[in-house]
Amino acid sequence: MRSSGTIVFYVLLVMLLTGASIQYGFGRLPGDIVVDVAGSSIYLPFTTAAIVAVVLAIIFWFFRRS
Repeated sequence: MRSSGTIVFYVLLVMLLTGASIQYGFGRLPGDIVVDVAGSSIYLPFTTAAIVAVVLAIIFWFFRRS
């Protein structure tokens, strides 16, 4: 079992890379939810976060295997 610090690191890394990918044009994929209510909007990047998590898992798996 992994320590809680490692799990927190991975979650924060996924959040950071998801935010960076949205800011630089990777967001707005099918499955990302945008809610506009009373002049304010909420953006929930489910698909973008899933793609970032899968890519990170593949990268970490590759380096751990080497």
